[in-house]
This record gives sequence, C-alpha cells and structure tokens, in this order.
Amino acid sequence: MERFMRQHYRKMTEENDRKVKRALRMQNMDPQSRFYGGFPDEEDLFDAKYTIHLLASMTAAYSNEDSVYYQEEQVADRVLTGLDFVERYQHEDGLFDLINCNFHSAPDTAFNLKGMMPCLHYLRKQERDEKQERIYEKLSAIAGRAAEGLLNGGFHTPNHRWAIASSLVECADFFGKPAYAEAAQAYLVEGIDCNEDGEYAEKSAGGYNMVNNNAMITLGVYTGEESYFDHVERNLWMMLTYMEPDGTIFTSNSTRQDNGKRVYPGGYYWEYLFLGKRRGIPEFVAFAKHIFDLTEANGLPAPDCLLNYMNHPELIDFESDAVWKEQDYRKLYEESGIARIKRGDFTYTLMKGKSNFLYFSNRSIDVALKIGGCVCEHRAFVPETLTETEDGFELTQVMRGWYYLPFREAQDTSDWWKMDHSKREKKLGPDLKIQVRVHDAEDGIRIDFRLHGIENAPFRIEAAVQGADRAENPWFSIQGLKNRLVVAKDGMTRFENAEDALEIGPGFGTHSYTAGKFGSEARDENCFTLYFTDYTEFDRTITIRNIG
Repeated sequence: MERFMRQHYRKMTEENDRKVKRALRMQNMDPQSRFYGGFPDEEDLFDAKYTIHLLASMTAAYSNEDSVYYQEEQVADRVLTGLDFVERYQHEDGLFDLINCNFHSAPDTAFNLKGMMPCLHYLRKQERDEKQERIYEKLSAIAGRAAEGLLNGGFHTPNHRWAIASSLVECADFFGKPAYAEAAQAYLVEGIDCNEDGEYAEKSAGGYNMVNNNAMITLGVYTGEESYFDHVERNLWMMLTYMEPDGTIFTSNSTRQDNGKRVYPGGYYWEYLFLGKRRGIPEFVAFAKHIFDLTEANGLPAPDCLLNYMNHPELIDFESDAVWKEQDYRKLYEESGIARIKRGDFTYTLMKGKSNFLYFSNRSIDVALKIGGCVCEHRAFVPETLTETEDGFELTQVMRGWYYLPFREAQDTSDWWKMDHSKREKKLGPDLKIQVRVHDAEDGIRIDFRLHGIENAPFRIEAAVQGADRAENPWFSIQGLKNRLVVAKDGMTRFENAEDALEIGPGFGTHSYTAGKFGSEARDENCFTLYFTDYTEFDRTITIRNIG
C-alpha cells in the first residue's frame, strides 16, 4: 500500500500539473504587450509576485520526472519568457512593487524571494540540462539583485520584519555573502513577537501565522539556532485549539484581513510535517495528514508543497503511525485574551477587547454574541477582563460615565476645536458595571448577564446567526434568514439547516430599540440577528444548546 506522504506527494504533483496547464493557457504571449511573459491574477493584474509563484510551479513540473511536463521544452521556454517579464518589473535597486499597494517594497521583494529560492535550491543540487541552466542563471541573477535590494530595508507590519530577515539569512547562505546575515540582525534584535501562548502580534490565524512560522523555520535552518523553531512549535500547538467543527480555522480575533473569514488550514501542512519530523512530535505529523484529508474532503487543491518535497525527498517516504484524533479542550490564553473550548461537535470562544465577545459554532451554524447599549461614548460591551472561574469564565467591563466641566480660567481661543480639552476637569459617573458569566451546560453553554449601576438604559443582547435556513419559536417561523431580525420576547428559538440545529433562549424583550445611537456598530447583513432587550438594571440568563 502506498505510504501516506508518498500519496500526498503524488497528489501534489498532479495538482501542480493542473496548475501548469492553466498557467500555459493564461500566460500573455503577445510580444507587443507590455505584459509579455506575465500572468494575470484573479483581478486581471500583472504582478511580479503572482508570476513568480506560477513560474516556480512550472519549473518544478519541468524538473520533476513524475510530472507530465517533465523536460517539456515548451514549459521551460515559457518559464524563461516569464522571467524576462519579472526582470523588466524589477527596479534597478533590486526591489519589486506590489502594484496595488507598495512600491520599491522590501517586504514584497522578500515575499518574491520566498517564491524563487526553493527553485534555486533545487536546481543548484541537480545536474542541469541546457534549459535548466538558463533558468538557473536568470533566476539567480534576479534573486541576487533582490537580496541587494533588501539591504535598503523598510517595512509596514510585524510579519514584514521576519520575511525580510529570513530572506536575508537564506540569501547569505546561498550567495555566500555574510553581509546579508549581518543586515538581518537589525530586525532580529527587536525580538520575536510570539508570546508564551504561541500568538504572534497580528493574531492572524488564517494568514500571517503561516508567514511567520515559515520565516522562523527559515531562520532556524540557516542560522542553526533551535530557538527559532520554539516559536513555531508554540504556535502550532495553539493552532490545534483554533480548529472549528467544520474544519476551518477560528479567525475572528485576527487584526488582519483574514478576520472573520473561513480559512482551511492547508497552509500549515508543511509546517506541521517539517517540525513534527524534526522534533519528533507525532501529533504534528498526524495533523499534517489530517490537513491533507480536509482538503480532499472539501474539494480543495492539495497543499502547494511540491518543491518542499523535491528539496526534502527524504520526507516523501517518511511514515508515522500517528493518527489524528479529535479531542475536547479548554484553553484560556491569558496573554492573548482569548479562551477556546471544544466539547464534542461544538466549540465556543470568548475574547477580551472585542465587541463580538462570544462565538458558538457547530459544524455549519455560527452564533456571534454582542451586548449593545450606550453610556457616554460607549456603544457596546467590550470586555476589559477575561478570567477563568470554578465552573466557567467571567468577562467584565465598567462603562464609565463623565461630563466636562467649564475651564476655571479663560482660554486663548473661543474655537472649541482649538481648545485643549485634556486640561478640563471632569464630573465622573455614573458607571455601568457589566458582568458576563459563561458556564458549561448540557450540550452547550449558559450565559448569565448582570448589568448594574445605571437605571433605565435600554440595552440589547444581539445573537447574529449564520448558516441556518430556518428560525422557529413558539410565536414565529421564519425562512430566508439573511439580513433579517427579530426581538424574541419569549421562548426558545431554534435555528436549523438540513444537517445541524441549535437553540437560543429563552427570549425577553421589553423594548424595540435595536439600532443603537449614532456610532453603534451596524448588524451584520449576512446574518439573522436575534435580539433580547431590557432596561438596566437587570440580571438575565440565556442558553445556547447544540442539537445533534
């Protein structure tokens, strides 16, 4: 029977061939076009990064005897034409643009190097034919100029530092230029932004975690310092608790563009496999297998790791008896301000510092919970604390009231906008104290809400539900749920689709003030919003129960 990793390698080779077939059809082959040799991306833009990505796949196919394009001259010629395009779009200083955002960009040049270097490593180790020699020489020249460009530096975001630093140390080794590794130290001296939980600064579980992990692996390999792998290991352990019942990653605490998106973990495949093998962690190898199974089960492309296997052929026939088994967990990541709990077929998440402070998910239905209401500048409950209790968790916030007082002395201006209002004294209070306690309950959770300190303020609890087709309550039945709302004044409300169901309640509603004052967050138009409303002060309880 074919070994698991060889199965993965074979399917990645087949997937890469399909990608090359599409690329050959897409490539601009009009010699009169300014984009001659390039590839249009999904938005019909011709960008060096996307072209480099496809040229790497084509080079892998031409060089791999298991590919249908092995030593296919047309493919090699197309790669060389594509590299001409890349050369034309590389600036004299070696840097590239990300044409819809960044220009003369060191971080985007580093990301381009991430696409080029695996090809160069592979080709350097091979006995090259004439076509491969030309590809190697041209690609090496482009990468060498890019490495020089990185010496000019400059970045925007935390992960950019590690993309640049890791590319510099890799190029220092490849090109034999220690000055590149010395330049990387300017970034590395800042220290790696991965906390004890395994969370990087951007909290980007669906995107930049993978970028950072990849950079840390590169740093570990080319500096020989094992400590860089420690960050990856912590993050990968944490990520095992970020998986949702449908196989996607929880992303609603991200500070980047993956926030709230459904992302499958295909990009983590190589990181789990590489580090699992290197550090002897069977759970990681088993999870790499699980990731591959998820991509197949959901009709997704195989992880894009063919060149990784070609550069590490020892892993093609590596095998492990480890089998991934879903386990319940209960994790409070205090430094990151997030709790992740899995029980059977559902998960729930609590977050500090987020208005959508609670998420509850089964395999196909998600609920996001929010408390809306106005006290001075406050528009929604944003927990200031998240702590574990004997039987659950507690989140709290004090919405502090205040009013400006007149200046004691005349000011230099009567223009309100030019006054220094930080010098004003304030009258403080009243304050609204909000306490939310979450307890495990049968097949779900019980949530106790306590709002005290201000009387007669109209507040609302919002449950934004996505994935259900129908909502039913003793008093209503609603289909076509997207962008609709209801105040449920009594009873349990059941949400269901063809496969799953859950219920929320009991309802209560003493007012219909659901929009909030100006500045309040709008409800999600992609969801059905179930409201529970009351005037402060109040103590209320609702449950969310998964129905298998």
